[in-house]
Amino acid sequence: MTLIDEDKITIEKFALQNAVKYGKTPQLGAVMGRVMGSCPHLRPLAKDVGPIIQQILDEVSKESPEQWQSRLEAIAPELIEELNTKKVPDKGLKPLDVAEGENVVMRFAPNPNGPPTLGSTRGIVVNSEYVKKYGGKFIIRFDDTDPQTKRPMLEAYDWYIEDCTWLDAKPDQVVIASDQMEVYYDYARQLIEMGHAYVCFCEGGDFKKFKDAKEPCPHRGQSPVVNLEHWDKMLAGEYEEKAAVVRIKTDIKHKDPALRDYGAFRIVKTPHPRPEIGDKYVVWPLLDFEGAIEDHELGMTHIIRGKDLMDSEKRQGYIYNYFGWDYPKTTHWGRIKVHEFGKFSTSGLRQAIEEGEYSGWDDPRLPTLRALRRRGIKPEAIRKFMIEMGVGETDVSISMDTLYAENRKIIDPVANRYFFVWDPVELEIENAEACVVEPSLHPTEERGRRSINVGSNVFVCNDDVGSVKEGDVLRLKDLYNIEVTSVSPLKGRCIGNSMEDAKTRKMRIIHWAPEGNIAIKVLAPHGEFTGVGEKQVVEELNNVVQFERFGFCKIDSVDDGVVAYFTHK
Repeated sequence: MTLIDEDKITIEKFALQNAVKYGKTPQLGAVMGRVMGSCPHLRPLAKDVGPIIQQILDEVSKESPEQWQSRLEAIAPELIEELNTKKVPDKGLKPLDVAEGENVVMRFAPNPNGPPTLGSTRGIVVNSEYVKKYGGKFIIRFDDTDPQTKRPMLEAYDWYIEDCTWLDAKPDQVVIASDQMEVYYDYARQLIEMGHAYVCFCEGGDFKKFKDAKEPCPHRGQSPVVNLEHWDKMLAGEYEEKAAVVRIKTDIKHKDPALRDYGAFRIVKTPHPRPEIGDKYVVWPLLDFEGAIEDHELGMTHIIRGKDLMDSEKRQGYIYNYFGWDYPKTTHWGRIKVHEFGKFSTSGLRQAIEEGEYSGWDDPRLPTLRALRRRGIKPEAIRKFMIEMGVGETDVSISMDTLYAENRKIIDPVANRYFFVWDPVELEIENAEACVVEPSLHPTEERGRRSINVGSNVFVCNDDVGSVKEGDVLRLKDLYNIEVTSVSPLKGRCIGNSMEDAKTRKMRIIHWAPEGNIAIKVLAPHGEFTGVGEKQVVEELNNVVQFERFGFCKIDSVDDGVVAYFTHK
């Protein structure tokens, strides 16, 4: 095979750019990727192109870095400029496709079978942020039309509104789907009358056989009059569960089985948990039907949904076409995986709570907003975290450390410092005199000092002294230096308070708590820690503090000792 000169120049310039960038002769694969990306006409000839690229690389390897730079400047100065341009990764939200004069309306549509989690928080924050950006309308719509499988929790409706408000994403309108049943029934009747929907009595397995064979089931050809009779009987409760299903007529021969005559309504006789609904209805819409109607009724202009729900748009498109409606502009995004929590589902968490595995929805081990809030994670940190993640179809794998870093920027300047000793061991200091020490409340902010009365005994962490031996020297932070004189029982003697001496002798610095202390329990995702700390901590109720050498914690209660929730390091 013979390449034209232009192709050879392309290969050479990409080889040189790689060599200049990394200071060494590039690998064949690296250059091959750039060449095939820029020269699609060469892709079918990849096996022949490889040896030619290697020949050019062999020539490049004989030259010096200065020669690479000079040659690249001569044949492709734009690639030099590309190397010198620092690329900043895209962050934040890309502009929406908004027509001139268009009033943006967006929604977040949760199933209220539990409180918001980190996964659902993305939808709350991003939709509300777009609406703020374009001066539009943000709607929370509760998709609660499954009273059986994903049974709603009465408390969750309020929890969502509370958490949205806390996130600075208070909705402009709240819609509850179970209040809209008559609207769904009316549209269903219209579709039946138009011949675009029918009542199917096939068992699930039987219908699947027809669908897989791209054949209509026996009920598809029923007249609208017959279908309306069956529809009225469904509404009157004359059929048992699973006996009848309303299906939307689509293309029965569609290449995607999921789009062939999908279900729109089914019979569920389990009463709804909302007392005003109860057993009022026995025919319930499936999510694709309910969502399609609501998005139209509410005037939705833009929808952001998971890429796993792309089929929903196609199924709903049949309803929109039948009624002559315009479908909202839709963007898809990938899933979020949080390393520290792995896979989780709201229904799975609910079961674990009911079985006593977790103390409640705000257990610090859970990925719920209620848990993060109780731990002292700030809403501003969560908003920034979610907004900077942006909207893209790529699945996102994230670590809580990224969120913690944002939160640390907010709480570090305002969190007072205190000593907390977990798994405490008493240390007797033989020659110590009673004194008062006044460590600062904050290492860099001028916020005053705390006062600690110190006697002859203090408490230290077992982790810090578990391996000490007689003669070891330690620095008690903000107090004085000691030499260990006994290990069991643990004793020491004061050898001065010189920090310079501590540095010269490379003493390990440990923290401590006085005898007049208060019991402290810290609940954390990685365990429960009990110990003692400074009494002044009781004045920090509902505040985030930093327990030195332990981490940031939010003081949750001070009634019987202190209970704190671990925030992060």
